[in-house]
Amino acid sequence: MDILLVASAFNSLSQRVFAELSDRGHRVDVVLAAHGAEAVRAAVSESRPELIIAPMLKTALPDDVWREHTCLIVHPGPPGDRGPSALDWAIAEDASHWGVTVLQAGAAMDAGDVWAAESFAVPPVGKSDLYRNEVSDAAMAAVLLAVQRYADGSFKPSSQNDPAIRVVWRDFFRQERRRIDWENDSTETVLRSLRAADSQPGVLDELLGREVFLHGGAPEDQLRGHPGDLLATRAGAVCRATRDGAVWILELRPRKSSGDPSPFRRPAAPVLASFPASPGTTTGSERPPRSGDRPAGLPEVTAPLELPSERKTWTDIRYRCHGDVGFLAFSFPGGAMSTSHCHRLLAAYRYALTRPTSVLVLGGSRDFFSNGIHLNVIEASADPAGESWANLNAMNDLVEAVLRTTDRLVVAALGGNAAAGGVMLALAADEVWCRDGVVLNPHYRRMGLYGSEYWTYSLPRRVGSETAQRLTTDAVPVSAASAARIGLVDRLVPASVREFPDEVERMAAALAAAPGLGRRIAVKAAARRTDEGWRPLAEYRRAELARMHTVFFDPHAPYHALRSAFVRKLPHGSARPLSTAGGQVAGGVR
Repeated sequence: MDILLVASAFNSLSQRVFAELSDRGHRVDVVLAAHGAEAVRAAVSESRPELIIAPMLKTALPDDVWREHTCLIVHPGPPGDRGPSALDWAIAEDASHWGVTVLQAGAAMDAGDVWAAESFAVPPVGKSDLYRNEVSDAAMAAVLLAVQRYADGSFKPSSQNDPAIRVVWRDFFRQERRRIDWENDSTETVLRSLRAADSQPGVLDELLGREVFLHGGAPEDQLRGHPGDLLATRAGAVCRATRDGAVWILELRPRKSSGDPSPFRRPAAPVLASFPASPGTTTGSERPPRSGDRPAGLPEVTAPLELPSERKTWTDIRYRCHGDVGFLAFSFPGGAMSTSHCHRLLAAYRYALTRPTSVLVLGGSRDFFSNGIHLNVIEASADPAGESWANLNAMNDLVEAVLRTTDRLVVAALGGNAAAGGVMLALAADEVWCRDGVVLNPHYRRMGLYGSEYWTYSLPRRVGSETAQRLTTDAVPVSAASAARIGLVDRLVPASVREFPDEVERMAAALAAAPGLGRRIAVKAAARRTDEGWRPLAEYRRAELARMHTVFFDPHAPYHALRSAFVRKLPHGSARPLSTAGGQVAGGVR
């Protein structure tokens, strides 16, 4: 079937719908609605689709398009839910269950006939995490069912005028509703506000005399202070006291009207430290800001790598042993890994290698595995070229450490999406296990980069030179199922995001107990020596970095404009990012 996807952005869900529909043999085109109604009309005229699907749409389809074609809208709410902030309301109102509805576009917003719907339990996570996981799973199931029903031609969609459907209109969730009352709100109330606003739009607040948006939230079980006071920092996050406890705020985004040259999300403590001191500015604890990694006077309170299970505090890297298996879990906002993230994860990895295990699992938790270097931190740097270089080298050091591990098997367990250097980090492991809802982007081209992280070694040895060239040149999202078929992934894990960690632990225990494990480790070590003799890893690194250095330090290289547009969420590139024809994919811009 010829299907056109219309999306406001080619986000995680749009990519998954594109990849999984393509897997099933459909010819899929994509047009970005952000380029305007005429771009949508032109795409419809050119591709002549049998069906139009909008996986993520912030604006209405042109009237003539939905009147003349069957257009299915993916709405992140159950049948009867209407309005532009469905997930925000679900989290803010502490809904235990929620849903996704595929409905037909019409004159009224979210009021069209229902083609399919799926429900899911709502865990206590941020909106973006929920969207990429439970919502994505439910949406994909509903889209596939709706496409099947459309193809059958015999299905009659359900009208939302059915009295059995409870219609609820929920207004746009404005900042007035998100505002935190630090003196009176409980920790749980604060966390719900932060989760409902993550990652967009954040919760508008004031810190050190500046208006900022707060992003990310996690509870703290020990630190206490006067409500609203900043208490400590940890790995770039800041801890702030509530009425009955404290929360960790992971990232801040200065308000655009503040005049800040970097009005986009990045680690909270460095943002606060970058604010110039001004008379009368306080934190509630009378501490002036300073330049550096964190505001002056705030202690850096670390968390042990092997955090006791009873602790309820935030940390982005954790290690634990269970029998003969070590688990090194990490979770960075948006999957982006700054120079500091890479250094700390490498230190944790080296610690894990000192433990007496035969299998080491990287990742294994929900949401992003890794998306590679941290473009937001780079963009905010006084020297973006230099920070790009430092970040990439730190990422390379981490990947090299994994590649050079020869005394145990290393497993990369991807419970969430991965892209660019994050995919190459996974490929450095001996085995890659991937949840079946994951989307991989094993390429760099859409950011104007050649790529590094030893991809010229790891990718061809898994999928062959021809497929490696296609993946990095076409630069299209790859479903978990396709990744398994081409050898990019070793084991597909058919589990929900909630079940994935337990399934990974079971699989890892079986791997550690498998007969011949010692022999397999010995063969791995011998293969590494052979590969090193044929072409040292240092040579792959040198060749990759030479090309990346040229791009980073050329102020006219497209990378700089693409990075800035991506970070600042500015429109750029073509209105037609991707299309498939006869099974072949032609790439466009990121």
